[in-house]
Amino acid sequence: MKAMVLAAGLGTRLRPLTDDRPKALVEVAGHTLLEITLTRLHDFGVREVIINVHHFADMVQAYLKANHNLGLHIEISREEDGLLDTGGGLKKAAYFFQQGVDRDEPFILHNVDVISNIDFAEMLNFHNAKKALATLAVQGRETSRYLLFDDSLELCGRRAGGEGQPQLVRSVLHSQGLAFSGIHVISPRFLEMMIEQGAFSIIDSYLRVAAKGEKILGFPADKYYWRDLGRPEHVAQAAEDIAGKRILLKN
Repeated sequence: MKAMVLAAGLGTRLRPLTDDRPKALVEVAGHTLLEITLTRLHDFGVREVIINVHHFADMVQAYLKANHNLGLHIEISREEDGLLDTGGGLKKAAYFFQQGVDRDEPFILHNVDVISNIDFAEMLNFHNAKKALATLAVQGRETSRYLLFDDSLELCGRRAGGEGQPQLVRSVLHSQGLAFSGIHVISPRFLEMMIEQGAFSIIDSYLRVAAKGEKILGFPADKYYWRDLGRPEHVAQAAEDIAGKRILLKN
């Protein structure tokens, strides 16, 4: 199985931790965010990974070389002319998933700045059983941006904050706002549907194809540990959680 790790961001919310390194190399309890993500993917059975890089890109490549790619076959997608956001970053790396014997198998897309124990196997089984185009790990927690899903957990819109006006892309009787957790399972045929150009959010693509009847699903992940590591205080809290064994990391 293949995966992509989104690691190109500037990490501005993580300053001063990212003043001299990319966010992928910020450490939590002695482990870099990149190591934590790649180890989780490797343990699940992923063997080929592409990582997009921009900020301190050479440091990421040097780290991977020094650590023997953490036992994975890794390719680098350098965004040298500017950040492409989540959608543009995946589109640039699409070739990676359209070659080889597993080019028809779903792949994982994972933000480098989240830590969780979300069960990839359960998520993949959910995706395959529902014949989804893409499946997004979601939780019923507070967030500044909600994705809206119908009673079948199919994406139908989005909403800014708790009081924002719903932006529906198709008519539904009832919608619920859920927080996206930065982990996706995607069927490769989605790649050919990404008609947006340049830098763009993958959520824009999801909403566009959902409006046309494609199945973009939410995978309920409330029972799992999850934390955004986008701010220094979040990194500190995750370190406390690891020390308290709320989440276990493999050494």
